[in-house]
Amino acid sequence: MKILIVDDDQNIRRLVSFNLSLEGHEILMARNGKEGIEIAVSSNPDIILMDIMMPIMNGYDACKWLKSDPRTKDIPLFMLSAKGQMTDLDEAFNVGADNYITKPFDVEKLNKTIMFKLENLKQRKKQG
Repeated sequence: MKILIVDDDQNIRRLVSFNLSLEGHEILMARNGKEGIEIAVSSNPDIILMDIMMPIMNGYDACKWLKSDPRTKDIPLFMLSAKGQMTDLDEAFNVGADNYITKPFDVEKLNKTIMFKLENLKQRKKQG
């Protein structure tokens, strides 16, 4: 599976990338929402993990753009953020996020959540 990690924190990108690549996933990385959009459009990942607070373009704006574009609208997008208020979650879901995971997070649990979400999507596509 191809996973795009969009986060301005290099340590988060490395940690998530390392652990998910151990599970056999192909990892793509971007430092901000603008780069994330460019990579998503050109590489068509299976899932996007995106931070909210980033320079150049934040995660909310990037998610809104990706979910409005026919080329990327069906890619599951998980927000990964230290912002944990209900208003933050509401905003993420309002712009189209499919899931919201607060930092710090357990990488093994993150991988299981990703796999569960993708399996559900596959099942829905088969049914519908």
